[in-house]
Amino acid sequence: MDDFTRIRTFIKVVEAGSFSAAARDVSSISSVARQVRALEDELGVRLLNRTTRKVALTDAGRRFYDRVTTIARELDSASAEVRSLQEEVKGPLRVSLRVTAGTRVVVPALPKLLDRYPGLELEIALTDERRDLIANNIDVAMWMGALPDAEIVARRLSPTRRIVCGTPTYFQKHGTPHVPQDLRHHNCLLFTAPSYRNRWSFTRDGVQEDVEVQGSVKSDNGLVLLAAGLAHIGVNIVHEWMVRGLLADGRMLRVLNEYTVNPRPGDAELFAVFPSSRGMSRRVRVFVDFLIELFSDQETPQHKGGSGR
Repeated sequence: MDDFTRIRTFIKVVEAGSFSAAARDVSSISSVARQVRALEDELGVRLLNRTTRKVALTDAGRRFYDRVTTIARELDSASAEVRSLQEEVKGPLRVSLRVTAGTRVVVPALPKLLDRYPGLELEIALTDERRDLIANNIDVAMWMGALPDAEIVARRLSPTRRIVCGTPTYFQKHGTPHVPQDLRHHNCLLFTAPSYRNRWSFTRDGVQEDVEVQGSVKSDNGLVLLAAGLAHIGVNIVHEWMVRGLLADGRMLRVLNEYTVNPRPGDAELFAVFPSSRGMSRRVRVFVDFLIELFSDQETPQHKGGSGR
């Protein structure tokens, strides 16, 4: 019997809580006990303290369990990923997308994905809430910001890159800001979700500059602010990917190009995440690859008058 079989048996005993529970529907209690004992003999250390009804990890057993469970999950994930290469891409895929990214970028591009994989069935939820992937039976989700220390696999979709923009009509009427302080005289559309504020931060050549801004429209929904911007009401700070098409067709113009901008402390990277315990099925793989392609870093058109004086 190979070492990894004994290790898997040991993991099952720990998770089941007893030899009898671990042996249920798989093997005899004596066989399970022999495998664990053989593992202990090979390592030269006791891993489990036994009683008549249950087992408990020793200090050495706890350390060994923590390491080998990680290895076992990685092996299972690798095996599932390789097997998935032979799968046909069809059937249901449950996806949770952030509201703005899903509405502005992902859903409009779905025809390309579904033309390529007509058997794929997408069930899409739009929410900015980070829902538990396992409890909510989510195959792929889109999260923004720092990732928790959890059993998930994450693929970065987009770096932290926000820009300042507005419509040509707005800038023709109110003038073009050339430096951040010019924004004090503009109608700035403000995001009101937690941790956001009416102070926008700009960085250039390592020097940070904060500007107190004001505006006539505030919302906790990025789509509301974008709609207000498109209605020529004011100036937006948005993720570059959110307005890529609008910049390309000239409906919006980017200004203050030489500055790195952020409306709040912390990062805002965008990730595709999925449970590590399920491995990467081919359906998950093609959808994540689709998202990576959509949010790939691309240069965007720049307003000629916005690079500074």
